[in-house]
Amino acid sequence: MIGDASTSVSSCGLNSAALPPGGLFAALPGTRVHGARFAADTEAAAILTDAEGKRILNDAGEKRPLLVVEDIRAILGAVSAEIYSHPTQKLTILGVTGTSGKTTTSYLLEAGLLHAGYSVGLIGTTGTRINREPVPTSLTTPEAPTLQELFARMVSEGVTHVVMEVSSHALSLGRVQGTRFDVGGFTNLSQDHLDFHPTMEDYFEAKALLFDGPQAADRSVICVDDEWGRRMAQRAAARPVIRVSTTPQGSDADITGRQLSTEVTGAQQVELTLASGEHAGTFEFRLPMPGTFNIANAALATGMAASIGIEPQVFLEGVEKVAVPGRMERVDRGQDFVAVVDYAHKPAAIAAVLETLRTQLEGSAGRIGIVVGAGGDRDSSKRPLMGAAAAKGADLVVVTDDNPRTEDPASIRAAVLAGAQEANPAADIREVGSRAKAIDEVVAWAQPGDAVIVVGKGHEVGQLIGDTVHHFDDREEMARALEAVTTATTLSTEESKEQA
Repeated sequence: MIGDASTSVSSCGLNSAALPPGGLFAALPGTRVHGARFAADTEAAAILTDAEGKRILNDAGEKRPLLVVEDIRAILGAVSAEIYSHPTQKLTILGVTGTSGKTTTSYLLEAGLLHAGYSVGLIGTTGTRINREPVPTSLTTPEAPTLQELFARMVSEGVTHVVMEVSSHALSLGRVQGTRFDVGGFTNLSQDHLDFHPTMEDYFEAKALLFDGPQAADRSVICVDDEWGRRMAQRAAARPVIRVSTTPQGSDADITGRQLSTEVTGAQQVELTLASGEHAGTFEFRLPMPGTFNIANAALATGMAASIGIEPQVFLEGVEKVAVPGRMERVDRGQDFVAVVDYAHKPAAIAAVLETLRTQLEGSAGRIGIVVGAGGDRDSSKRPLMGAAAAKGADLVVVTDDNPRTEDPASIRAAVLAGAQEANPAADIREVGSRAKAIDEVVAWAQPGDAVIVVGKGHEVGQLIGDTVHHFDDREEMARALEAVTTATTLSTEESKEQA
């Protein structure tokens, strides 16, 4: 500590523009400029920084107390927890990690816990909520100071349980250090974020931090439907582990899930069997979302709830009422084909949602059309794989823009197109740069009994082009395109009647 060691602080933050007076400013090194250069803009009582930050502050004549450490992120979580009086010691924290399914599993947990009578906070991709009321935040897992401040707010508002998505970035960058997890859940692992993680093995090791090591959860619930999950269960073995599965290979799992029947709406009747523990038994419930992957999500959520003593039957009554924005979300405007919007933006996720749609069309001659694009300034190696997954599972592939960010949209589309054309040269593959026109194209193509899906953005309501976010909601655009088609069909029918 350099300066007055008796200085007290009441808050902590990285954002110089948002730090309240009297707080601790964490001046981190950035990709372009060191955060210490913004310290003068704050009314911080003290500054946490590294050796480079200390040099910058000394050159600027900084007189406030400095706390200088080698690696700021390595201690920022613990420091933030201390400043906010260790709020997670007063909460039950359920963390969900994995490549796909984190948001859906979190919503299932939130719905079941609320139904069981608890006061619930939710932190994740779609934002933060306290008992379903939105709280403005950014990032799937917020930076450590924001996260601990959120926990403290939840404690003050009477929250008892917090469900949160835990991203690999958050684990790697120490955002959840200082957070005590009662239970950690693992969904699956497939290619994503290889712009941040150099290899899949590194990606796995980041996820494993929630299950093995000093910041690991007290107990784990892990889906073992893939090899990564089976490996994760082994890594978590030092603490209590519940294994979840929906496949025959998972016959030794503690919780198994299977579909009993499906509905026209895409909902499904599901059976979960808990093989051991105080809540052992078989439970049937209606899951209002299609797909085997959602059975896995529901089984994982049920296992996480059961691991902290919640009766599965009560929990599942809440699950039956869940609605997850932008996850296999149907859009109906009176059309005679299925129209869906989904957040899938990884190759495996695209393959899974297309398989689910194909299952819903089983027994009919229905075709599938998909609108797909890839994000800019992100893992470029998955782009052709996304195109390939789309072309293998759909009859029509319309390649369009997602969030191009600062990259050339045409070059991103070219990579997706190349993957699609190589995977299925005979497929109907089209390129439409405008996302709105691409949705028009797939809707215009659809015939009675078909299914169309727009993937990639799900719940998002903006499209990032360059540095500008433009309002864009796939659900709104799908509804608009469907209304245009159904209106045109109605007018055509009326004209035919008049002529007759």
